[in-house]
Amino acid sequence: MTRHARNCTAGAVYTYHEKKKDAQASGYGTNAQRLGKDSIKDFDSCCLSLQPCRNPVITKDGYLFDKEVILEYIIAKKNENSRKLKEYERLKRKEDEISLDKATAETNQKVERFLKGENSIISKPTSHFTSEPSTSSISNMAVGRDKELPSFWVPSKTPTAEKPKLQKPHNVVLCPISGKPLKVKDLIEVKFTPIKDSGEKKSLIARECRYMCAVTHDVLSNSVPCAVLKPTGDVVTLECVEKIIKKDWVHPLTSKKLTEKDIIVMQRGGTGYARTNAELEAKQERPALQA
Repeated sequence: MTRHARNCTAGAVYTYHEKKKDAQASGYGTNAQRLGKDSIKDFDSCCLSLQPCRNPVITKDGYLFDKEVILEYIIAKKNENSRKLKEYERLKRKEDEISLDKATAETNQKVERFLKGENSIISKPTSHFTSEPSTSSISNMAVGRDKELPSFWVPSKTPTAEKPKLQKPHNVVLCPISGKPLKVKDLIEVKFTPIKDSGEKKSLIARECRYMCAVTHDVLSNSVPCAVLKPTGDVVTLECVEKIIKKDWVHPLTSKKLTEKDIIVMQRGGTGYARTNAELEAKQERPALQA
């Protein structure tokens, strides 16, 4: 049995500890880090600009956007889809012209082969008693077949891949977060209730606690689950929804009837706790270190 030193290089096994140590020192492998509170947006921030919303609107899936930002995104996507559609139509016309020219050329070749075969017919007496040597061969290089085969070392004879089939682009704007179809008429205006008489002389955006529940006046934050009432856009806590609204299904501010579709659960920001957020781990892919 060999002696094991601190820097033993005689082992036949590349251990996990050695691999991890070398990967950390050389910059190979995958870096995984748990995200903190400061790495994720606030509950009242836009999902695109990551800044506090001036005119907040929300989608049916609960994603909050600034109205100006999301409208610019929708207009940009519509222009991009229109450009892709025009490019598709141009390529489609070009492809149709090429296919028409190809079909015409094939028809002309068939006619030429037919006429050539007709002209080569001659009346020649045949003898059934004489045997002619057979010239048929199974070789791929015989009877001029070598000119038809592809060649990987001659550039002019190298086989080429087929062109991908054209696909018509979708003329639908998708939500940048959920990936579902997004329309301007589906955006619902949100009305936050600011905290009054907080004693702070800072502006509303600079405050750490800015808004409260429209019914219970509880302070809203990333750690408090919130919901938006669709008819008026008021933001309330889920606790208020469960304990007050769902008893009679009546809007507590306007006394109008509500349904399950009128309650939109807001997607929360980051708190740093795994129980609150589903994905708090960030990974950085690096070149793999082979053993």
